Amino acid sequence: MNSKYRVLIIGYGSIGQRHARLLIESGAQVSIVSRRKLELPNVFHNIEIALSKSNPSHIIISTETSAHIEAMRTIRDTSFQGSILVEKPLFASTPPDLPVINNCYVAYNLRFHPLVQRMKQILQTEQVISVSAYVGQYLPSWRPQTDYRTCYSAKRDCGGGVLRDLSHELDYLSFLFGPWNSLVAHGGKFSSLEIDSDDLFSITYETQIVKSINVHLNYLDRFPQRYLCVNTTTSTFHVDFISGSIRENEHSIAVDVHRDFTYREQLKAFLSSDSKNLCTINEGLEVMKMIEAAEFSSKKKVWVTNG
Repeated sequence: MNSKYRVLIIGYGSIGQRHARLLIESGAQVSIVSRRKLELPNVFHNIEIALSKSNPSHIIISTETSAHIEAMRTIRDTSFQGSILVEKPLFASTPPDLPVINNCYVAYNLRFHPLVQRMKQILQTEQVISVSAYVGQYLPSWRPQTDYRTCYSAKRDCGGGVLRDLSHELDYLSFLFGPWNSLVAHGGKFSSLEIDSDDLFSITYETQIVKSINVHLNYLDRFPQRYLCVNTTTSTFHVDFISGSIRENEHSIAVDVHRDFTYREQLKAFLSSDSKNLCTINEGLEVMKMIEAAEFSSKKKVWVTNG
């Protein structure tokens, strides 16, 4: 990455700030669109003006989830021809009139985690029988400097709730095992947390190559947990994203992963047009379809087929 890349970041919350920091460290030129008054160079309050003044080669949309669609429509109606990276999930709910944008990707950076990449390689020679994935973290301790009741995670209308907030699991499972064929789900707001979004969801589903995949997402675990367990005809694999380890039967290896690593690798791929591991907009829409199917299944207590 270098100064030949001109990146416009729309939305300057915590993830927008991380993208900006990593891009600036790499030598890219960064401009920002934010409603807030920021004591920074190249800050705009309007997308159209920012596009005109900064002439970006790339755009990152990192507003709150519910505002993604408006930003995408605004960009669609301009002459911008570069690439776009939209923070996950793609939308709070899938709009009926999807904006058609070429070279658009969704920021599911967990695909770039060395443990996910290692499993991708391993599974090429394995016959998978069953898969279990789990992620949980207590929402009030997630962002210590913020009142959890005011963050977007707590607000359904802003795209909060575990199904959307923790949809990395849904994406990396699709990345490893293919898109879902049918599912059944149970979830909702079960705890006493002062939020109006879902705090727990469990989904059971199958793909073309795996007949049993279970994934559990919650805002409740008082100590963070994130792991993947895969049973094949020859081995059991356990991937622990918190400790950074992968175990195959009795053998285990550890991987030291810096907290910025997956974000940095994702940005490198995005800027260099290396789409091999990037989540395409169609794949991001499949995640949205799965989220909405899980909500329907939980409400109606039925299996849902991906038709």
